[in-house]
Amino acid sequence: MDFSIKNMKLNNLILPVALALIAAFATTGCKHGPNGQLTTVPGQRLPAPSATPADFNTKPIVAENTPPIVANTNPPVVSQFNGNPIPTSAGWDPADMNQDREKLAAYTVHFKFDSAIVQDHEQANVANVGQALSANPAAKLLVEGHCDERGTEEYNRSLGERRALALREALAKIGIDPMRIRTISYGKDQPVDPGHDESAWAKNRRGQFVYCTPKAPVQ
Repeated sequence: MDFSIKNMKLNNLILPVALALIAAFATTGCKHGPNGQLTTVPGQRLPAPSATPADFNTKPIVAENTPPIVANTNPPVVSQFNGNPIPTSAGWDPADMNQDREKLAAYTVHFKFDSAIVQDHEQANVANVGQALSANPAAKLLVEGHCDERGTEEYNRSLGERRALALREALAKIGIDPMRIRTISYGKDQPVDPGHDESAWAKNRRGQFVYCTPKAPVQ
């Protein structure tokens, strides 16, 4: 009799505890532990999955040291006059003009190696050419770009053109109408010094000015 009474009391104690444990697990959520296993968090429900395994397989993998893609914000260099691009064709042909190569020969501009930048000490030559053009509104100008012998023919042709265009822009900045100026590049084809050292190369990296005036009408 005593044994039965004790069992009944024990059952009365165990049953409420068991029911409480069942209720606790019913409201328990899960999370990943430090070792990747699921652990329970009392009082939370398991959230709905936000992505399927297939989603992770389709996402690109980027290494930590991969540099970000940066758009090129540097615009191409274009000759400007009063904020507007200078036309590449001035609408006149030097072959139809009288060409004086000696008048402005003293104002030949020289450039650094692989550069089309008009150096500060060359600005006086540009100014003198501008004065000669201002003195005769009918005169026009042919600017020749030249390079030294180093580099490919194609590259030097392009570099010579950039040098001629740089001088055309420099003249436009001091008030000369760029439509009066034509440019041509000879690359490395017309050296003034046939030597193969720095002294010769420095002379050949140049921009030359050809003074052009209208031909007299045929009688």
